[in-house]
Amino acid sequence: MFDVAVFGSLFLTLFVIMDPPGITPIFLALTSGRPAKTQRRMALQAVCVAGGVITVFGLLGHRILDYLHVSVPALMIAGGLLLLLIALDLLTGKSDEPQQTKDVNVALVPLGMPLLAGPGAMVSVILAVEKADGVTGQVSVWSAILAIHVVLWLVMRYSLLIIRVIKDGGVVLVTRLAGMMLSAIAVQQIINGVTQVVRGG
Repeated sequence: MFDVAVFGSLFLTLFVIMDPPGITPIFLALTSGRPAKTQRRMALQAVCVAGGVITVFGLLGHRILDYLHVSVPALMIAGGLLLLLIALDLLTGKSDEPQQTKDVNVALVPLGMPLLAGPGAMVSVILAVEKADGVTGQVSVWSAILAIHVVLWLVMRYSLLIIRVIKDGGVVLVTRLAGMMLSAIAVQQIINGVTQVVRGG
């Protein structure tokens, strides 16, 4: 009832796309200055949101995109633009002052989506679910999806220990680095989307 090859293939694919180690500085930058309890809640919220989005697209992905007449490249470009806006806030320091009203929003956007549940992860899951043969394949696919989300939660949950070590000055540095990384990810995502549009045209 379990296909190790299918599980391993999808898990590694999602690990590379969702990038648990790379999400750490971005998570720290977006949640810095908030109480530890709030940060832990945001980590769980982000993973739950990502898991929910991935699950919905795994089950109904093609139907949703077809119904909305949205192509995958369009989804990639839109996600890239959204990430670029967040990256600019991090680079300019506008997100340094924590606001309690933003707690849930940060967990939803950009952490849950499109950082974790981005176009790449969505497409990978849609294809994996379609290719999975029988109950064994489906169990393996959904087990891989669950496993990567558990890893993401653990990484963000325990990355909070880093804040206690690096203090406020380190958080500012991490915020700027996260902004640079996020802007690069955003631009690359936009380039990939535009490239697919050009090739498709």
